Amino acid sequence: MLSVYEGFFSGGARIVHSDVVLGLAEGGQSHQVLSIHGEVHREATRQRMEDDPCYRSLTAGGVGVTSLGRSAGLVDGTVAANVFSGPELAETARVTAGADVILSLKEQPLALLNQAGLPRRPVVVCLHRSDPENQGPALDELKAAIADGTVAACVCCAESTRAAYEAAGIPSHLLHVIPNGVDLLRFRPDGAARLAFRSSLGIAPGAPVIVFAARYAAMKNVPLLLAAARTWLGREGGGHVVMCGAGMTDANPALRADLADAFADAPDLAGRVHLLGVRQDMEKVYAGADAVALTSVSGEAAPLCLIEGMMCGAVPVTTDVGDSASLVAGLGFVTPPDPGAIALAWTAAVAGRPALAPALEAARERFSRTRMIAAYAALLDRVHTEAAPAPTLREPR
Repeated sequence: MLSVYEGFFSGGARIVHSDVVLGLAEGGQSHQVLSIHGEVHREATRQRMEDDPCYRSLTAGGVGVTSLGRSAGLVDGTVAANVFSGPELAETARVTAGADVILSLKEQPLALLNQAGLPRRPVVVCLHRSDPENQGPALDELKAAIADGTVAACVCCAESTRAAYEAAGIPSHLLHVIPNGVDLLRFRPDGAARLAFRSSLGIAPGAPVIVFAARYAAMKNVPLLLAAARTWLGREGGGHVVMCGAGMTDANPALRADLADAFADAPDLAGRVHLLGVRQDMEKVYAGADAVALTSVSGEAAPLCLIEGMMCGAVPVTTDVGDSASLVAGLGFVTPPDPGAIALAWTAAVAGRPALAPALEAARERFSRTRMIAAYAALLDRVHTEAAPAPTLREPR
């Protein structure tokens, strides 16, 4: 199997996909990864492939990772996304020739896989959003690959993904829903980790804590999150809001401006907003929280932050986007995109955490990584079997 990534940068889709690849490799499949970009500049953060935790986990697990070495969003990243050089196509041909099935992490890598002259292999496209029309030319690349006959299946991480792509014209028989899952041994309630994380930030053991784990992007609606934080912190004298993800640092001028706007009338409250940037120990961050927040306005499918947070005992509070409402049904709160309503739901989540703990514990099997990987393995085995040429009988002598 060969997985093709647009690049290694912070985001839930890459975390899920890399975990799937590792799980399939652990199960005996042979996997390689090709990354189009060697580094990217997104969310006010320069992200090198070699520094990425997904890259490190893949290579540590014996999965080979190579790159075409492109730079995206940087001064020298001037080559058009769908124009590839002879050496780039030669390297792509080399790695695709050695694969039986190709996985495309989202539809963006199809700009490379659709190039003429590459070895033909069945492609499984892994879809992780619910807004195909907002993916630039990627939807057209997906339709072109389907028309060419190279797409054998599309994995949708959520029902909202399947519905959105079907509405956009993707044949329904190609769309298979495999819900996201997480490592339940890693993501679990942990009292010691909870106390240690809070201590590292100077947060009292009993203080209410909200965590917001997202990259700095328009779809995440950071201004709405901060407006809710301003309201909630003004009411919760000992409360804290923790923000993690690419661009969630003081080095991001856009985030600094958002903070200044949200807390213009009470700048002292901003001292209880903690900007942690990209973390590689999110299980400890979630364990230290009472609630996990999501304020996205579009694009989400099955948000990983909600799943990881819930499995660590944090109560989810989310806007109604993608499959979020169904994910948290009976486990947390769904709010309108209103700061006051969100702040009230945070208070209810903190107060209701003990009562919701049994339901969160009972939901763990539903969000199992093992279940997710088994479903991927079954689909890939089927694609491989259907693509294999039928055996032929020898001519009698």
